Amino acid sequence: MFDRIYLIGFMGVGKTTVGKKLARRLGYSFVDLDDFFEEKYKIEIHRFFKKYDEPLFRQLEHERLIKTFEMQKVVVATGGGTPCHWDGVQEINRHGLSIFLDMPPKVIADRLLHAKRKRPLILGKSGEELSRFIEKKLNERLDCYTQSHLHIDAAHLDLERVVELIKEHPVGNNR
Repeated sequence: MFDRIYLIGFMGVGKTTVGKKLARRLGYSFVDLDDFFEEKYKIEIHRFFKKYDEPLFRQLEHERLIKTFEMQKVVVATGGGTPCHWDGVQEINRHGLSIFLDMPPKVIADRLLHAKRKRPLILGKSGEELSRFIEKKLNERLDCYTQSHLHIDAAHLDLERVVELIKEHPVGNNR
């Protein structure tokens, strides 16, 4: 079994919700990388983006990701862009099992329109503008996301099946 399981995918696909349930089901701890960042730097991510810039955020976010490689029996919900910067997906794949939670852009847009958490990359976007942004960004990140060990349809997720796939994954026998 894996010491570290990383959930990757676009913002709004349910990485945090699924991660908490998966961790509970496996008896693992749960880490939301966004919260892990905010705890360390004492600032909300959307405020960090306003005060600084995305390149600095990505660098510091990657440093927080590296800290998770020291953790044992943990499910980590990454930020949507985390695996796509600084060779993140390759690092994740070397240190744990990666699971891509996939969802159609229109479903993501609907979820984000109703989300409570502020997302810096979509602040002020709504309707068609949001849908176009998601499709463009998702297309940019798809090559990264599809390097994951497992690809799961998050719109029709069966948690028990995900647990089975994790346990059956051949790489898990070597970690």
